[in-house]
Amino acid sequence: MRPWVLLAGLSGMTAVGMGAYAAHGLAGDVFMQALAERASHYQLVHALALLAADRLIADGRRMAHGAAGLFVIGTMLFCGSLYYKAISGGPFPVPMVTPAGGITFMVGWLVLALASFGRAK
Repeated sequence: MRPWVLLAGLSGMTAVGMGAYAAHGLAGDVFMQALAERASHYQLVHALALLAADRLIADGRRMAHGAAGLFVIGTMLFCGSLYYKAISGGPFPVPMVTPAGGITFMVGWLVLALASFGRAK
């Protein structure tokens, strides 16, 4: 089993489902709809990034495990907090979670780039 591919598939499925919910379930509130759509977009992009990390891991670039983990954590923090705000209509109970998730995404991309250096096994 390839856990990052499994998580990518589940994350992509969730992103599409939440995008559909944003379009239909939140259609009456433009701001909340935009939050959920943004979260869905970022989640889908990072589901694909998990596949890229898995590819590097398959090539022997073990550092890409760190990137994959950061993408999963970033998805939970960034996308999760935006989904929460969109569905509940209120702020996330823990402050600064959304920006922390965004920073986690950025560090994940940096780690993914660094994983491309060096020799593969």
